[in-house]
Amino acid sequence: MPGGLFRPSAYAGEVVPFEVTAFREGHDIIGVHVRLTSPSGDESLHVLRPLDDGTDRWRARILLNEQGVWTYRFEAFADEYATWAHAAELKIAAGVDAPLMREIGARLFERAATEKDRPAAERKTLKTAAASLRSHDVDDADALDLVQDPHLLFYFTLRPATALMTLGDELELLVERERAGVGAWYEFFPRSEGAKRLKDGTIKTGTFKSAARRLPEVAAMGFDVVYLPPIHPIGETNRKGRNNTLDPQPGDPGSPWAIGAASGGHDAVHPDLGTLADFRRFVRTARDNGLEIALDLALQASPDHPWVAEHPEWFTTLPDGTIAFAENPPKKYQDIYPINFDNDPAGIRAEALRVVRHWIAQGVRIFRVDNPHTKPLQFWEWLIGEVTAEDPDIVFLAEAFTRPAPMQALAMAGFQQSYTYFTWRNTKAELEEFLTGLAHDTDHFLRPNLFVNTPDILTEYLQFGGRPGYKVRAAIAATAAPTYGVYAGYELYENVARPGSEENIDNEKYEYKVRDWADAEARGDSLAPYLRRLNEIRRAHPALRQLRNLSVHWSDDDAILVYSKHLPPIFSPDGQTQDTILVIANVDPHSVRETMVHLDTRVWGFEPGRHYEVEDLITGATWTWTDHNFVRLDAFAEPVHILHVKELR
Repeated sequence: MPGGLFRPSAYAGEVVPFEVTAFREGHDIIGVHVRLTSPSGDESLHVLRPLDDGTDRWRARILLNEQGVWTYRFEAFADEYATWAHAAELKIAAGVDAPLMREIGARLFERAATEKDRPAAERKTLKTAAASLRSHDVDDADALDLVQDPHLLFYFTLRPATALMTLGDELELLVERERAGVGAWYEFFPRSEGAKRLKDGTIKTGTFKSAARRLPEVAAMGFDVVYLPPIHPIGETNRKGRNNTLDPQPGDPGSPWAIGAASGGHDAVHPDLGTLADFRRFVRTARDNGLEIALDLALQASPDHPWVAEHPEWFTTLPDGTIAFAENPPKKYQDIYPINFDNDPAGIRAEALRVVRHWIAQGVRIFRVDNPHTKPLQFWEWLIGEVTAEDPDIVFLAEAFTRPAPMQALAMAGFQQSYTYFTWRNTKAELEEFLTGLAHDTDHFLRPNLFVNTPDILTEYLQFGGRPGYKVRAAIAATAAPTYGVYAGYELYENVARPGSEENIDNEKYEYKVRDWADAEARGDSLAPYLRRLNEIRRAHPALRQLRNLSVHWSDDDAILVYSKHLPPIFSPDGQTQDTILVIANVDPHSVRETMVHLDTRVWGFEPGRHYEVEDLITGATWTWTDHNFVRLDAFAEPVHILHVKELR
């Protein structure tokens, strides 16, 4: 794990790899430890193992459960026992310097026997071994048995005979709560949940009260977090109509991201949804159903926001005297003014902190931040630092579909989660590269939240992939990363885009959506049962709650993606049972694919050629497999195998 300008992070329950490069001159063997100090002050020493020969890289994987700031320091040393045992094994067997090697070993054991931190029985064994090496009654063959004695190796593995100790710098690692890294998210608009179409064709808005009735169904699907778009008053000036048009009709509710009206700004709730007390009841209902509420934090304003009149300096005034609209060319948001963070930065910081504290006081613990890459990086580093210093349980998700460098910089600045490019990575080759990068390149600071869709993102894959495409994307998102998300309507396969775009037609950002969830499921026309099963699998298998344990395997077909998630027994909840999940996905939603898959079973501790059982956790089918296996994946039936790897019965 790196030192440097930012502090690496993990989440409670994560298995963290500690890696370092360490070497010395000559041929003597070295050892490497990492010394950890927990937030509560407990100190522990962990042995690092060498990786591939010739790389001088060392690694230890350690399960961290305690939330807070850990410190760690690498320690490298000359391993006198390992150096002696290696030389003695070769020389005594060859009859070269055998007496000398025996005497060196005897002195090493005698010195170790004087160390008071070794148990009495161990010290006695070491004294006996020293005497045996010097004894004329012990020949070289017996002495060689002592060199190879597994008990002595165990003793010196736990307490090495060290010399020439080199200490690295003391570094920090932030461990945050589990929800900062693990969870299934579900996004819905409260105004649509419980909305009703009246006889005159108009729509009666949903409220916090009606939206609360949807929460048990979301919980029953196995989701952990309900994310709400902005719930604040919406401006009237330049309000957008349906499909982002400039001519709203009576009854059009406008975009929730056009925040602010006469009834209030970022600290108010839209009167149509209810009162602040109603929102608090909604949050409590969510909590009673095992759900957390994530609230959108969009630092921008409609032309009617109180900020515009009270703090015109917070916006950009153009030469013609007008305030600049938000833009993402060719898109233009005439209903939104972006904040100019160069004017009165202290005032803007104070107001943003006040707003976040206000919603924390209402019970919100998670914030999804809109377009954070359009605001100064230093601002987020400050805001997140201030908030989490007061309450370490607060989580921020960065909605940053931007270039890799600023997206990664936001994660380094403190965002606990990040949207990624997942929605646009669809082929086998794209996904292999993308998922490997998330698991092994940026894993020490960036935690992905693999949303399969959003109100603004309906990719060509979903537009034209049909129901198989929806299954494939959900299965990969739910198994490849510990955190993923779904925007409401995904269960109903809503796949019609506005012509020429990757956005839903009749976009919910600009209108109400009246959906009959129960009827769709009753007719067998809903993906909800599949999502429910995916979330059941996630909860049952701790390997899927880890990010860094993904390994890509091979198939002969360029549309069959293969990867595994493995958790060794030492890290499992019972400390005895390993958990291995193997995912095989047909990423071509229009075909039936038959191919061979080739697995490196050493990843989960099975020697090549060994037979084992796999159970399909979607269908219940079981097979006996080995390294090379035939698969047939019908996109129109079950396009993805999610296999649990088990010992043969």
